[in-house]
Amino acid sequence: MSRKRSTRETRTLAASRQDEILARLGRDGSVSVEGMADRFGVSRETIRRDLKALAERGYLAIVHGGATRRSDEPVLAIRERDNPAGKAAIGRVAAGLVEDGMVVVLDSGATTLAVANALAGRDPLFARPAPKGLTICTNSLPVGLLLCRVAGVRVHVLGGEIESADEAAFGTDALAALARFRADVAFVGAGGISPSGEITDFAPLPTELRVGMLAAAERGYIVADSTKFGRLTPLRLAPIPVGTGLIVDAEPPLPMRDALAHRGLTLIVAR
Repeated sequence: MSRKRSTRETRTLAASRQDEILARLGRDGSVSVEGMADRFGVSRETIRRDLKALAERGYLAIVHGGATRRSDEPVLAIRERDNPAGKAAIGRVAAGLVEDGMVVVLDSGATTLAVANALAGRDPLFARPAPKGLTICTNSLPVGLLLCRVAGVRVHVLGGEIESADEAAFGTDALAALARFRADVAFVGAGGISPSGEITDFAPLPTELRVGMLAAAERGYIVADSTKFGRLTPLRLAPIPVGTGLIVDAEPPLPMRDALAHRGLTLIVAR
């Protein structure tokens, strides 16, 4: 076996372990180094490296003998580095659904920022001309700053106190501002997609705002890359209008696909 192939397989195994560690954390709230080493048949040092890698990406907190689930979402700068190609692919598909003159609601987050990049003409792989004459409603400072510099685009920033980790506003002020708008299309993020097809999130205020964004638009889409598959976060996004689209960068496992369809979500896989 070549060294290149061996390295690739080692990374694949590490990614598989780390996905299951995150799933265990979502279900149980904590994991132990000893328990995970026994589960995977690897050394404790290997598990410690896995936990360190996940902690550096903001997904867990290391404690003596193991790790615990973080109650807050990783900061935006960390999420932008997670699967950037997948997020960009989703962004291009989402931007392709936007037509000239539309009113577009854009949520905060790394994947919705990829949508904004495509709308702004900053993604060289976006195959069609960027839509013109858009009105953008967003709670995200990075999204607003990016799109306000595009000629012919009007940007309304939904107000309120800024959450530093997400660089965005949530809460009653943002909800009140959103209520003034009629939107053609909305794109919102999510914290996770459970194996049973539930769309979930980390905290009450972002969850409430995302549900409101979907309700405010004629057509709504949830944008979530494949790192969210199987991730369990505390709160459900509900109610989600039947027919809401879910744009992802890879095919979910078959049981998850069936569960999403059963919940009335329309799956769109970015190629």
